[in-house]
Amino acid sequence: MPSASDLAWLIPVLPLLGACLTGLGLISFNRTVNRLRKPVALFLISCVGAAAVLSYAVLAEQMAGAGPTEMLFNWASAGSFNLPMGFRVDPLGAVMLALVTTIAVLVMVYSDGYMAHDKGYARFFTYLALFSSSMLGLIISPNLLEIYVFWELVGMCSYLLVGFWYDRDAAANAAQKAFVVNRVGDFGLLLGILGLFWATGSFGFEEIGTRLQEVVANGSVSTAVAVLLCLLVFMGPMAKSAQFPLHVWLPDAMEGPTPISALIHAATMVAAGVFLVARLQPVYAPFPAVQAVIAVIGTITLFLGASIALTQQDLKKGLAYSTVSQLGYMMLAMGCGAPVAGMFHLVTHAFFKAMLFLGSGSVIHAMEEVVGHEPVLAQDMRLMGGLRRYMPITAATFLIGCIAIAGIPPLAGFWSKDEILGQAFHHFPILWAGGFLTAGMTAFYMFRLYFLTFEGSFRGNDKGLQAQLLAAAGKSSDHEHGEQGEGHHADHPHESGWQMALPLVVLAVPSVLIGLLGMPWNSRFAALVDPHEAAEMAEHFSWQDFLPLAGSSVAISVAGISLAVLAYALHRIDLGQAVAARFPAINRFLANKWNLDAINDKLFVQGSRKIARQVLDVDSKVVDGVVNLTGLLTLGSGEGLKYFETGRAQFYALIVFGGVIAMVVLFGAFG
Repeated sequence: MPSASDLAWLIPVLPLLGACLTGLGLISFNRTVNRLRKPVALFLISCVGAAAVLSYAVLAEQMAGAGPTEMLFNWASAGSFNLPMGFRVDPLGAVMLALVTTIAVLVMVYSDGYMAHDKGYARFFTYLALFSSSMLGLIISPNLLEIYVFWELVGMCSYLLVGFWYDRDAAANAAQKAFVVNRVGDFGLLLGILGLFWATGSFGFEEIGTRLQEVVANGSVSTAVAVLLCLLVFMGPMAKSAQFPLHVWLPDAMEGPTPISALIHAATMVAAGVFLVARLQPVYAPFPAVQAVIAVIGTITLFLGASIALTQQDLKKGLAYSTVSQLGYMMLAMGCGAPVAGMFHLVTHAFFKAMLFLGSGSVIHAMEEVVGHEPVLAQDMRLMGGLRRYMPITAATFLIGCIAIAGIPPLAGFWSKDEILGQAFHHFPILWAGGFLTAGMTAFYMFRLYFLTFEGSFRGNDKGLQAQLLAAAGKSSDHEHGEQGEGHHADHPHESGWQMALPLVVLAVPSVLIGLLGMPWNSRFAALVDPHEAAEMAEHFSWQDFLPLAGSSVAISVAGISLAVLAYALHRIDLGQAVAARFPAINRFLANKWNLDAINDKLFVQGSRKIARQVLDVDSKVVDGVVNLTGLLTLGSGEGLKYFETGRAQFYALIVFGGVIAMVVLFGAFG
């Protein structure tokens, strides 16, 4: 009987088959399939659920001590060149398979409630299954070339889902932005993959690492070229995992349905970049310059995301910039040569960030009952407040997520973030300082989100404030539209149905407990993913080192929470107005997202349009001018020559005689 690892190829295939069947049904029998909404959803959830069960079996085998499994077949060959494809299962892959399938199933169950009245319900579930399949295929890929195939499929699915409500200009523009920015990173990734194959003759992770060291050692490839190739490959994760300066697409991706935000931010697209960097540690580790660049970019990203999140009024965008910041922590860990710490933070972050995003979706869904379906109103925290009384389950789970991401023990975020800060302290003390400061900012802005949304009095019925927000967004006060209907339905919000509440409760459990698997003196997560590193962690663990670092990170988090309590719960200080009045330039800088969107627009969008206009001018004036001149000359010569076509033999003889005389004179002159 085959083991679960031998059947791991079914994990991406099952959701893919489900997506293909429903997709073909939508193309061929659109009305019929759209009428069968619930059966379609149940079928696709079952496909992803079956993949989840198989993933759990694979993880159980790896936890029991089973070795890595790799099955390959020769996909293409030419002479001595062979290109293998297949699948690979190891502890790192098993953890990711279980994580992705768990989040995907919960998001799909949640979507049944959130998208219940959407006309694209069946299409949405089809995209979800295809998205999950693409990410699962990426995880089990045994080499860089196969990863690149699924990498592009993940990008395609994100484009479809971010732009799911394509009739909204904001959603269509966000999908295009995500597509273009990721193409920049993916172009670098492709160049890097081809360059590494040129240098090493392999697409395999370990083989590339070993052979790259050999060719650098024997002088066939210089160290500078090897570093350049590694950094080109890193451009792919920079875009997918939203690292500075290619992070600009991720906050705009909030224009898609909230369940997609949860899936992208927790387990699929942004996780793909971190996962690839972890896979490529054998390639990156021998080059300290590459590691340093990754660590510096991660630190810039984590501080940038946290600083911008301080000023956000949109609930989803506040969480989006939080994700940017947390991804920076993961990349900082990778740059410190601690992929286990980075992956552990990816796992813990996936659970509480999925819960936070689904919680925000529950809030937005409830707010739409009061303020209508205009996103400017339904997502703005200035119209929320007091929702804990109406939505106790959502509020409680959201609070758990805030405590977890703030790094308060014993919740999950403390153990993973503290391990990263500890690694940074020993490798790059300056970068540790950035991560340490950002930990306090994280605690502050997350509890700012919580207090503005769930505490105080409900502000959603304030018509004057609604009109101000719509006017600031350039919309009229009577403008209401949405994907699920129009008009006001209630005076105050209500708790969401069980399809939306159940995933929140389920995700709250690992958000509290899963961090205990990564306690540094006995890290079961490290023991599974990398037993050698787990042994080193246990051997070098010291309470004298751990307690000051852990205590300081908890202290700054508590300071951030306390400041948020004073400003937004007790209203002892008007922090927003005080900072805006005293430091208006800094406030504008952060509110304008470091002006990066404006810079990109001026340099790349407007710049490319200017170049395009210049090329169009060359085409219309030079190229078309030459073509038109040729036509005019042909037409003019034809018009002139037609008078020589008289049909009289005497005239033709005269022309021949004149030609002979002209030739005699010509040869006589030059003879």
